[in-house]
Amino acid sequence: MHSINEVNKSEIESFQGDIAATEAPAVIRSLVEEWPAVTRGKESAADICRYIEGLDDDKLVYTIAAPPQAGSRFFYSDDLRSMNFKRGQIPLRQVLAQLLAQLDSAEAHSIAVQSLPVREILPAFESQNPVPLLDPSIEPTMWIGNQGKVAPHYDVHRNLACVVAGRRRFTLFPPNQIGNLYPGPMLGAPGGVPVSLVNVWDPELEKYPRYSNALEVAQQAELEPGDAIYIPSLWWHAVESLETVNVLVNYWWGGITEHGVSPNDSLLHGMLTIAGLDDAQRQAWKDFFDYYVFRLNENPEDHLPEGLHDIVTSMSSEQVENVRQFLAQKLVQSG
Repeated sequence: MHSINEVNKSEIESFQGDIAATEAPAVIRSLVEEWPAVTRGKESAADICRYIEGLDDDKLVYTIAAPPQAGSRFFYSDDLRSMNFKRGQIPLRQVLAQLLAQLDSAEAHSIAVQSLPVREILPAFESQNPVPLLDPSIEPTMWIGNQGKVAPHYDVHRNLACVVAGRRRFTLFPPNQIGNLYPGPMLGAPGGVPVSLVNVWDPELEKYPRYSNALEVAQQAELEPGDAIYIPSLWWHAVESLETVNVLVNYWWGGITEHGVSPNDSLLHGMLTIAGLDDAQRQAWKDFFDYYVFRLNENPEDHLPEGLHDIVTSMSSEQVENVRQFLAQKLVQSG
């Protein structure tokens, strides 16, 4: 297992230029060590819970909980048709109280508040805990829970994750390892994208032999409160929360063009329309995608007049809306 490259925060002049441009993961030690939330998190589990509760706007938050027999692992059910945890919208204060009530329990349920929109639920948090380097328009998201294991998955966006309380271990794999990670079902997946079927904490190599190839290029780091990690888009990452109370704040950006359409949506559309064709048709469509989308050998706009507005070159806002409406209508008609 390789170590993730570490960068000194004092050497970073521009996050986009020094970190994100490399498209490689990076750990930035002590990036947010001066946050008041980090200070409270270092004091005790009760202190960070009280700090968050003091900022709570009394709204419900999306929470998942798995029974003790799940082994702290949020995952598919045994038949891969559902999840091994329950989900609900619960008052944040209630979740924090339950975390503290389970601190010394040997049979604790695994609990996680996921993707909490900070500006909506904890409106004062951001002004007290500003993230350096990133554009202020990028919104923070918070994750709160006890000991838990999240299987390798990917984000469409770039991701900067900052540890506020507890410790977290990140294990990363490059996008090209997708076939060696044995992705599970896409529909109804735990976080909206498929997760690896391999238990990376106890891998069954006889069942998933190609995972050994992924291990050869895997990168890992353990983060303390105040540390941050940059995860490029589409990098698979497994996350293990190591303490009885853990808090993380992350920032997602990029990965989607100004047209507002996610490449992940295009992937689903392609699976619906192309994956089931015969070999010759799939190869023909691959040639078209290589030409128009991936532009591997030549630029399809090179022979077109300069200034032409088209989906091959650049579109006007009216053309973008027309294409979006056309695609939406075609999806409705095909149904």
